[in-house]
Order: sequence, then C-alpha cells, then structure tokens
Amino acid sequence: MKNILIVFTLSILFLNQKELMSQNIIYNFKNKSDLSDWAIINDDVMGGISSCKMSVNNNGNGVFEGQISTANNGGFASIRLNLKKTYVKKGAYFKIKLKGDNKKYQFRIKTNRRDYHSYIIPFRTSKEWETITIFLNDMYPSFRGQKLNMNNYNDEYFEQITFLIGNKKNEAFKLIIDSIQLFN
Repeated sequence: MKNILIVFTLSILFLNQKELMSQNIIYNFKNKSDLSDWAIINDDVMGGISSCKMSVNNNGNGVFEGQISTANNGGFASIRLNLKKTYVKKGAYFKIKLKGDNKKYQFRIKTNRRDYHSYIIPFRTSKEWETITIFLNDMYPSFRGQKLNMNNYNDEYFEQITFLIGNKKNEAFKLIIDSIQLFN
C-alpha cells in the first residue's frame, strides 16, 4: 500500500510538473498592500467623468471598483501595472482568480509600455470566485476600442498589464482580484 501511495504521489507531481515549474506570480496583493505600483487611467484623460479606486480588502484581495459615466463622451475606467520585461514562450497563459459582478471586463497587455496599442481579451465575470485562463496568443490588438489589422499577440515579452471596464453604459462596478499568475 505504501508503494502505491508513493507511485500515485510521484505521478501527480510528474503530471503537474510543467505547470508548477513554469508558474510566475505577476502580482500578489497579500504581500503588497502598497498599491502605488498600480496607476488609475479613466476617461477623464479625454473629458469623461468616470471614477474608480484600487484598494486591498481585509482578505488581502485587490479591489477595483468605481462608477462608469458616459457623460462627455466618456465610459471607461482602468487600472494599470507596469512591470519589468516579462519574457514568455509560445503557449504561455495567465490564470487570474477573481470575483466579479456579472459584468464584462477586459484584460490587456502591452509589449512595451509606451506602445499606443494593447492586446486585449474580454471576459465576463460572475458573482462567484472563479479562475479564468487567458492564452496570450488569443489576445488581439486594439487601440481606442478599435480592433487593429495586426496579428494576435506573439511577442517574446510584455511590460504592462491592465484591467479595464467600458461597457458603453452608466454603471457601478466591482472586481475583486485574488491572484494573477503567468504560466510559461
């Protein structure tokens, strides 16, 4: 019986080895209650009046929340994190554990933080904790809400991640983020 248990344990470790060995925590809110690395970018950059804030709750989760207004041609709010170059291989993907509010959000990356365009993927949340998987090669290029005539993401690194909400309507929102991990 002891040998069966050892073989079973080793089999589980071997099957999960690739994912375990290539895991890269992009941000851990529990260890970083100082959120000064996160920048808030709302539609006020173009005259809008949407607002948001980023905080850490008592459970150590990041909380992105606010109010979207379509007044003055506005309608979006976002939080952005600049990173050192994070190198990726083909087939890389993110796993993001979060809890939302049944609203649609976007996860975005930029190869170079000064690029004018982002690579985006929309996702819908539920009111339950869930882990979403985002493959980098599924992320498509976009600028100011317009899909660009370029290939999906296929670069060797990225320098920025962003969460954005912009559903073309007035609404309150709240996205709770537990973890952001990259599997390479």
